[in-house]
Amino acid sequence: MSTLDSILKETRLFPPSDEFRHRATISGMAAYNDLCEQADSHYLSFWGDLAREQISWKKPFSRVLDDSNAPFFKWFDDGMLNVSYNCLDRHLALHANKLAIIFEADDGAVTRVTYAELHRRVCQFANGLKSLGLKRGDRIVVYMPMSIEAIVAMQACARIGAIHSVVFGGFSAKSLHERILDAGASAVITANEGLRGGKPVALKAVCDEALAHGDCDSVRHLVVYQRTNNGCSHWQDGRDIWWHKLTEGQPEQCEPEWMNAEDPLFILYTSGSTGKPKGIQHSTAGYLLGALNSFRWVFDIKPNDVFWCTADVGWITGHSYVCYGPLGNAATQVIFEGVPTYPDANRFWQMIERHKVSIFYTAPTAIRSLIKLGADLPKQHDLSSLRLLGTVGEPINPEAWIWYYETVGGSRCPIVDTWWQTETGSAMISPLPGAIATKPGSCTLPLPGIIADIVDESGAPVEPGKGGFLVIKKPFPSLLRTIWGDPERFKKTYFPEEFNGKYYLAGDSSHRDENGYFWIMGRIDDVLNVSGHRLGTMEIESALVANPLVAEAAVVGKPHEIKGEAVVAFVVLKQARPTGDDARKVVEALKNWVAHEIGKIAMPDDIRFGDNLPKTRSGKIMRRLLRAIARGEAITQDTSTLENPAILQQLQQPN
Repeated sequence: MSTLDSILKETRLFPPSDEFRHRATISGMAAYNDLCEQADSHYLSFWGDLAREQISWKKPFSRVLDDSNAPFFKWFDDGMLNVSYNCLDRHLALHANKLAIIFEADDGAVTRVTYAELHRRVCQFANGLKSLGLKRGDRIVVYMPMSIEAIVAMQACARIGAIHSVVFGGFSAKSLHERILDAGASAVITANEGLRGGKPVALKAVCDEALAHGDCDSVRHLVVYQRTNNGCSHWQDGRDIWWHKLTEGQPEQCEPEWMNAEDPLFILYTSGSTGKPKGIQHSTAGYLLGALNSFRWVFDIKPNDVFWCTADVGWITGHSYVCYGPLGNAATQVIFEGVPTYPDANRFWQMIERHKVSIFYTAPTAIRSLIKLGADLPKQHDLSSLRLLGTVGEPINPEAWIWYYETVGGSRCPIVDTWWQTETGSAMISPLPGAIATKPGSCTLPLPGIIADIVDESGAPVEPGKGGFLVIKKPFPSLLRTIWGDPERFKKTYFPEEFNGKYYLAGDSSHRDENGYFWIMGRIDDVLNVSGHRLGTMEIESALVANPLVAEAAVVGKPHEIKGEAVVAFVVLKQARPTGDDARKVVEALKNWVAHEIGKIAMPDDIRFGDNLPKTRSGKIMRRLLRAIARGEAITQDTSTLENPAILQQLQQPN
């Protein structure tokens, strides 16, 4: 890794406007540097002060950090609090009538819910869960469409001290079954159906299939929200109960269960290199502080903002920046049930205009797809309410960044390109928009209190411009506490012996430029070794997408007897997928383009075209499938979460 080559060069710099900087929560680099200095000089008091300022405690803590059993760190461990209380109850005195959620359904119907109404719904559902005998420490799986009810379910679990495990509503019965089993869930909360792109999505039926296995006998209750008028083909009396029946007549107040700061708040499963999902376990207080503080700093939230994060609650982004960060800060947010292309590719821009969204946070994959579907469409809508843009989920290539900045943001909105992970719980490296000048494609600088570095295999820092392992050198409150049921895997994965167990290993490769800005080069296992040069896949992808013909690209490696690895690129064009001689001409043009942009060493050996890339329904590219295709291997992985499985057949055809 110490010889990982950075081949992406970007020098354009976009400082915040004077107007934005003057109004920002963190205003100017001096303010940013002052916070970093405070954290460096007084690390524990820095975090302790933030925890006292931003969290309402039932019992104040007296100890900030217990690191006596590292890496199983404990933060604020003698304090007591409740997360739902912090997201709802404490706002009622001043913000009872403030809009908490603007929900837009798949068909365009809009529901608006105030903080008082959301509090009432959460309390009634929490009382309903308690009436089923569910209690503190029980695990409850949430398998829901994007909806107000998904937020109510999560908040109600937090209110009674149950540990929720949200499973994305696009996962298969097999995936759901694995997660129910691993968590030892006592109950599942679902809907009869969801709606996406005008089509019903069977959710209850998937739950029935997942629970049909005899080893799921820990599940005593299946709570079903009736999202559509369709019934359920299977109903198991004594286990299944309708949401509206459960909440009918329940009291509108529910005393919060006061939790220890280190009690688990949730388990969220993420894919592991072994194929077995990892149950990422987050604590109550540390996670909440990360979500609250990062939301305040990164999104520079103001009382009149309308915030929209497009992520599903089944992912960590939906936990931190839909369910907990916005509500904990008494913000108003948009929640969307559908997809950006239904009924047409104007949907996102129409919604921003209709709801006067001021902060828009989405994934680079969505941005690139929207460019392909209509690069000029945003200009047909009034997006003047926007004041801040954000990206999350993967590095954004510079060309997509520039389009986002100019076309969507009107060259006036800073872009916060956030790097973080399920495991970190909240943003780690990101521009603070009123302080840090941005560069297209760079997540820029760590948040104050996050001590990030890039090191080689021995843990020694690498020189500027060279790539290496991205690590965080000091524990921080929102870090995962363990892998559910597997502490040894936690230590081996995130605090490996190669670094003496001291640094959190992110699993990403990165380098820093002359300004000290961080550039994410891809996952460590996405690094290619081509003729002795170690190249990050993200940089080759960025070069390809910079070509006017290309809408999206993903790069993987395959074994090569001479070079070690060959570069294989999967490309989506802005035009119809070419065939025959036309395809060969485009392949040659793109190879020459990459050679010109970053050198012949990075030139793809193989380029394949598809109408799209294989993605989950959340928009994440399934790179393991692409590796299998590139190597000519049979696809044995579960493909039920793919948006369009037919894409695999296209990509398996060489040009």
